[in-house]
Amino acid sequence: MAKELIKHGWYISYSGSVTFKNAHNLRDSVLSVPLDRILVETDAPYLAPVPHRGKRNDSHLMYATVETLAQLKRMPPLEIAQITCINAKRLFGLQ
Repeated sequence: MAKELIKHGWYISYSGSVTFKNAHNLRDSVLSVPLDRILVETDAPYLAPVPHRGKRNDSHLMYATVETLAQLKRMPPLEIAQITCINAKRLFGLQ
């Protein structure tokens, strides 16, 4: 489904659920999404990423989602953070 959405110019945003042990399909989708179409989000106050699962979710926990995306993409977390920041600015027309 992600590939179809990307064909239409959409972005794919990942939340803490991508860090969950049984999120195999979600993790697989990361591999097929081009870097210029990935965003990171929270589902605050719900769905905190591992290792904070069961606690209140907040934006300061997004690092765990970024780290998981970085592992899957085999890239440094800082690079994923920079790319997703650029993508968000482009999507929302921010400078």
